[in-house]
Amino acid sequence: MKQLVLTIGGLLVIISVGVVVLLATGGESEITPQGTTPTGNTKVIKAPSFVFENYDGEEISSESFLGKPHILNSWAIWCPFCVKELTDFAQLQEEFGDAITVVSINRAESLSRAKSYTDDLGATDKMTFLMDPGDKFYKAIGGFSMPETLFVNGEGEIVRHKRGFMNLAEMQQAIHDLFGI
Repeated sequence: MKQLVLTIGGLLVIISVGVVVLLATGGESEITPQGTTPTGNTKVIKAPSFVFENYDGEEISSESFLGKPHILNSWAIWCPFCVKELTDFAQLQEEFGDAITVVSINRAESLSRAKSYTDDLGATDKMTFLMDPGDKFYKAIGGFSMPETLFVNGEGEIVRHKRGFMNLAEMQQAIHDLFGI
């Protein structure tokens, strides 16, 4: 009986570690949204439309980001990989300036908690933060890992959907590869 309990405990530890590694690295679950239909036509997936409030209570529409490349990132304080990315996204926005827009959309946490956290990171004033109290954005993109990031062209088409953590070098390379910047 003791051996059975140890075996089951060991399996649970292995499975747990596997799940954490998959979420941390994104595994091979990255989605390229452009494919072909059965007739051979290119299928384009548009980023979801939304209207969310920023930290100042101003309503910001997804339409306001059209015209130039933008990155839409879903994050939450409870996700250690998400919060690690925030400082890199802030640095990415500073590096590329007006050529791109980096938008981090908080998943249903309170404004005071989210803003306090990004203030502590020194990221609040370096990029766009939006509040999604109903977690609609994450659901609309079919989210199942954390973080989830969309790279969207100026026409509002998703050109890359990254599931899982990215470091600054990977973000910079994606901007270069996808947008030629």
